[in-house]
Amino acid sequence: MRGNRGRHASRVRRVRRPWAVAALVIGIVVLAAAVAGFAWASRTGRPAAATGKTSPVAAPTGQWAAAPLTASTPVAMPVGLTIPAIGVQTRLIRLGLTAAGTLQVPASTQVAGWYTGSPPPGQTGAAVIAGHVDSQTGPAVFFRLRLLQPGELVYVQRADGTLAVFQVTAVRTYAKAQFPTQAVYDPVPTSQLRLITCGGTFDQATGHYLSNVVVFANLDPAKSP
Repeated sequence: MRGNRGRHASRVRRVRRPWAVAALVIGIVVLAAAVAGFAWASRTGRPAAATGKTSPVAAPTGQWAAAPLTASTPVAMPVGLTIPAIGVQTRLIRLGLTAAGTLQVPASTQVAGWYTGSPPPGQTGAAVIAGHVDSQTGPAVFFRLRLLQPGELVYVQRADGTLAVFQVTAVRTYAKAQFPTQAVYDPVPTSQLRLITCGGTFDQATGHYLSNVVVFANLDPAKSP
């Protein structure tokens, strides 16, 4: 992602009727020399509903991954994501760039995606996972992302059966024009994770959220419980 300084924008379906914009919730990504931001546009046509009660989700079992020995140490690819504190349990799809240079987005609002231009979770660097916040029919996979608290754990299941376990360090909401591109995408010397969705105030006139929710987390190389 850092090596490609072109403009990245999500696919936006053209519609003739206002209600049809509810088909997609994820917005556009802008990463260019002149525009240092990460912009998402809600496509629900309405704000997210009340959060309600979080359904309990058990933490997955397995061997917790240790920190990589070197920056180039390979790790297994991510296949699933569990966040017990907010009831998230989903498979992970891969998100890349389309032939037009646009960022792919999950076709389903109920799954999250790992951006393959970032390191796989658990490798040195900042892994990026993105997901929808809501849809026409209700809450989406990252609906409660903003409710995470520092110290809570995020589990990334990997193809080799290991768990890359991250501890949340901060949850921030940024206006789109002030998105911290460098803090999210720039290289870091340790294994870190970024979870991103749209959020903040909902603009009824445009049908867009005005901000992004970003969760920052660090690898927690503890022993398997």
